Order: sequence, then C-alpha cells, then structure tokens
Amino acid sequence: MGRPDPHQGDPPGLCPDTLPDGLLVADPDRRVVVFNRAAARLTGLVQADVLGRDFADVLPLYDADGRDWWKCLNPYGGLSTRSRHPERPLHLADGTELLVTASYTRAQDGGVTAFTVAFRDAMQRARQERNRADLVSTVAHELRSPLTSVKGFTATLLAKWHRFNDDQKRVMLETVNADADRVTRLITELLDVSRIEAGRLEMRRQVVDVIEEVRKVVKGRVVAGEPAARFEVEVLGELPEMWLDPDKVDQILGNLVENAVRHGAGTVTIVVEPDSRKQGAVVSVRDEGEGIPPESVPRVFRQFWRGHGQPRGGTGLGLYIVKGLVEAHGGAITVRRAPSGGAEFRFSLPAGAPDFA
Repeated sequence: MGRPDPHQGDPPGLCPDTLPDGLLVADPDRRVVVFNRAAARLTGLVQADVLGRDFADVLPLYDADGRDWWKCLNPYGGLSTRSRHPERPLHLADGTELLVTASYTRAQDGGVTAFTVAFRDAMQRARQERNRADLVSTVAHELRSPLTSVKGFTATLLAKWHRFNDDQKRVMLETVNADADRVTRLITELLDVSRIEAGRLEMRRQVVDVIEEVRKVVKGRVVAGEPAARFEVEVLGELPEMWLDPDKVDQILGNLVENAVRHGAGTVTIVVEPDSRKQGAVVSVRDEGEGIPPESVPRVFRQFWRGHGQPRGGTGLGLYIVKGLVEAHGGAITVRRAPSGGAEFRFSLPAGAPDFA
C-alpha cells in the first residue's frame, strides 16, 4: 500500500501547509492523513514519516498531572454526540507546552470519519499576551502625565481665572495645548501599532518629491528651535518618479530625524540617492553620537526598545512603527554604524505606481 496523500481530505481551496497552527487529521482508522508544516515544526517530526501512523503515537499529549490525554479523552470510543473540545494547555513528552483544540467529523451513525487536532506554541501566545499587556501599561503610563497636567491647569484656570494676568494665562494654556498634542501623538502611535499588527495600513499613493519631503522635515525642526547648522542634506543623484503615501513618508522621516536629534550627537546628515539595484530611492539618516551596540541591533525595531542609557520618556514604539510604514510601501530598513561613528538608519522605497497597494 502506498503512502497516504498528505492533503487527502483537505477542504477545497485550503492548503494545510499555509496555516500558522499545527494541524493533524486522522481517518476513521486513527491513521494520520494530514500533518502540516507547522505541526512538523512544533513537534520536530518529519511530515512524510508520520503519515499513516496512529495519531496518538505521532502526537502523545499529557495534562498537567502527567496523564495520557488520549486515554482520558478516548476520541474514537467516547460519546458519539461530542463535536469538539475547547482549547486547553497540554504537554508533549519532552515537556513542550501546546495549546490544543480538537474537533470531530461524524457519520450519521455517530462514528468518527475524521478527527482533527489543531495546536499552537503556548510560549508564543504567552509572549503575545505579554506584549499586549506591556503596550497597555506603557501607553497608560505615558498618558497619565500629560492628562494630569491638562486637568491641573484647566481646573486652576476655571477656579481662579481672575487671579491670573494675561501672560500667566497664556503660559498655562500653551502648556495645556502642548500636552494635548502629546496625547494625540500617543494615541496615533497606538493606532499605528494596531494597524501594522493587523495588516490594515491604508496606502494613499501619489507622486511624492522625496528630496523636498526631507527638506520640509529639516525646516520643521529648525522652526521648532534646532540650529540650522546641525542638519545637512546630501542628494547623490536624480530620483525616479516616486508614488508614495506622503503622510507616511513624513512620519518615517520625522521619526528618524527626531531619533537622531534626541539620542545622537553632532551633525544629523540625511543622504538621498537613487536605488542602484532597483528603481526607487534610498534614504540614510546619520548622527555622530555613540551609535548602537552590535548586540542591540537585532532588537532596535522591536516594540518598546530603548537604547542603553536613554531616558524612559516615550513609548519605545517609534522605530517599530517606522519599520512597519517602510515595509507597507514595499521597502526595507536597516541600522548600522555611520561613517562618522554614530548610528545610520538606512531605508529603501520602491518607486511604486498609482495602482500599487
């Protein structure tokens, strides 16, 4: 008898190997007929070696008390009315924890025609839950300070309006306005993270002059009080027509320049050049600070990353959002040591097209 087809019994249009979770399907005789790539990765088994074997031998599972789960469950000999089992944590023989759910396909007489087991890495889910909890905690902490300030100043003005002169009122209202802007930025960051994680970033492409966008961001920093001599813009060639989302390009450049100003030192240099490998543009933002230690480079674009010795202010989401915005355009971003010794953030953007989304 030949080996079973690894995709025998798949629903039309569904390829189990594309699923992110492990999937095992057993036939009426308990033999494994589907064992996808995620299942092989989570268990360390080879797909071809498990097909045709008894499912309980392929995927032995134990509860927290060390009991064989399949003997307790008795999937093929239990109640004929059972249709599924809700997700629960179980363990492989080596102690690896999985989150497992199971469902039955039954004939009219109640017999099992297919037994389906889906499972995922419990550690990965725990990390995701910790990340969500960290995000909520961080944003709540960052929101508390400006909201406390807004509440304090507005309450003071309402209660003692006539005791303050115009200059005092202006200072207090300017502080309230700045704190309101800070809250708006925090909420915008939170929404950006949500859209990036869900893959729901909307791109509104139009022709964008990248060089002009760079100069606009630098001009904004100068107007805000930074000395013009601190910035240098270098253009190393003519760019093709670039179809990009202008708001997101401003956000990318603004975040990277602000990062260089806040955490770098010396001159901030922005280099714009055509992409020599494919049609598009490459932008590098360099500073002359201490740079990023090599051991920290893999973590730079993760949520909540802050360099060693950096102040705790901010959510630590800026570079994560920048990476998501660059990749939404079809580009890529890296960080390395700048020629002057500081950090260099280098990102590429393809030229795109009006119908590219």
